[in-house]
Amino acid sequence: MAYSHDNAPIGIFDSGFGGLTVAREIAEELPNESIVYFGDTARCPYGPRSQEEVDGFVQQICHWLLDRGVKLLVIACNTATAAGLEHAQKNFAVPVIGAVEPGARAAARATKNRRVGVIATKGTVESECYPRAIRHIDAGITVFSTATPKFVDIVEQGIRMSKGPIEDLTSRASKVYIRPAFQEIAQDYLEPLRRCDIDTLVLGCTHYPMLKALIGGVVGHSVLLVSSAEEMAKDVRETLTLRGQLASPDNVATREFFTSSDEVEEFQSFGSRVFNQEICRPTHIDLSCLEKYGSMSCESGLQDASNTQ
Repeated sequence: MAYSHDNAPIGIFDSGFGGLTVAREIAEELPNESIVYFGDTARCPYGPRSQEEVDGFVQQICHWLLDRGVKLLVIACNTATAAGLEHAQKNFAVPVIGAVEPGARAAARATKNRRVGVIATKGTVESECYPRAIRHIDAGITVFSTATPKFVDIVEQGIRMSKGPIEDLTSRASKVYIRPAFQEIAQDYLEPLRRCDIDTLVLGCTHYPMLKALIGGVVGHSVLLVSSAEEMAKDVRETLTLRGQLASPDNVATREFFTSSDEVEEFQSFGSRVFNQEICRPTHIDLSCLEKYGSMSCESGLQDASNTQ
């Protein structure tokens, strides 16, 4: 079979900057691939919102990214995946990869005592997407889920606090400064899971990998922490390889960043820490540019997607 290359970018989005943990893994796994990243920070957090509302956001952003000519969509947000992945996969002609299945697969493969914990936002936990995905792989696994919404705030506060020299020293390992109050919150959230004798814990939000040191310190070093970011990057590589759509080896990758918030300097500062290198100044996208897609039908989405290929 003749092999072809496709230098079109990969579209990645999240409710904020947490999905940059996924973008970072994809950039490391596939350094020749260009990336268009959108952080919907004006409507963040998604966790407390209804599934229907978040699904609407997902379809809008997918349409917008397809208009930018992406060849594959990555929903780098667990809440958005739970609410809108299936709809998006039916709605668009390009592959759409979500955050839940890769993390569930990794956890199911890793657990030895078949007792897996999941921490995530309220919306993700209430959707029960992780227990379903894990049990679909191995019905004998017991899944214990708990909502940990304050962890998102801890990450954002911790990054803000990590600008001074002392805080930089203490946060170097995780990019987030951890103050004593954060330890107490983590203890309250995680101690019940630790008592469930789990040996694997899924970090069911893209913000949470930045709290590995804090989370691991509470649940214990014997518990394996699973992030979907690495698994998602592998899925992207495999999908593009099978479709013959990997970028050419001599492609000079570009990285574009967009946000629905007008606080672009803050997004750039936060994003650079999460992405682990300086990112270019993001472009502000007004919500009206997204909301115009709200009335589009599935058929129009399929047509738009087809036109990008």
